[in-house]
Amino acid sequence: MKSVGTLLGKAIQNLDGLEFGAALAEWVTAAVPNDNITLLAYFQDRNPEALLARSQTPEVHADLDKGYVKGAYLLDPFHELHLSRAPSGVYRLSDIAPDRFAKNRYFIEYYGKTTMVDEVALVSYPSQGVSLHLCLGRDKGSNRKFSAKEVKDAHSIFPIVEALINRHWSDLDTSGAFDAGVAVEKLTKLAQKAHGVNLTPRQAEIVFLILKGHSSTSISYELSIAYQTVKVFRRQIYKKCNISSQAELFSMFVPLISK
Repeated sequence: MKSVGTLLGKAIQNLDGLEFGAALAEWVTAAVPNDNITLLAYFQDRNPEALLARSQTPEVHADLDKGYVKGAYLLDPFHELHLSRAPSGVYRLSDIAPDRFAKNRYFIEYYGKTTMVDEVALVSYPSQGVSLHLCLGRDKGSNRKFSAKEVKDAHSIFPIVEALINRHWSDLDTSGAFDAGVAVEKLTKLAQKAHGVNLTPRQAEIVFLILKGHSSTSISYELSIAYQTVKVFRRQIYKKCNISSQAELFSMFVPLISK
């Protein structure tokens, strides 16, 4: 078995070559053992790209291209880091996910099917408007979460990971603003076209937050409005959509995200 130092050397040697991604994954996996590893590039003007995807468990990446990249990414807490221009660094999913993330439809129908039990992302910005997320996952293969030491190890190697990734993928480019409002506007138009529902911008914004897994309390915090105001908006939304439950809201709007 090659040492971590030897594998790092191999990654550096391949920095400008086609084998860099594989060499990077091999080194990172030796430094922070994982069941799967994915490198996602988020842009401002187009859907994300999967630059690297390795796993021993087929379910992990089974729906990556047809589901996640097509639109499910809009509900992903890691994509929210891109939109909010979070500082580069190491982020654990359980630390950044909305309070009801594990109960929303994205989690149940997409994330849950990957069999993932834990995920840590090393986030960097190789160029203006582009963020790269090197996601280390634990799935049913080991069925165990990352230990405190392993998360600390991820923090330890992050400066090197960031330098290598930013150097290799520095030519990635994008345009447009960091604006979550674009997705909300798209949802508004699709709701009108698909269901004849005319949502106000604020109502559409709240629908999006619900789809992402935010409770009414969390939404009031995110939008800096009163909890009771959120409840009023939710009643208005349900009435306009002629529904009576959050499950129906998910069924109506989640399919629109991928259009």
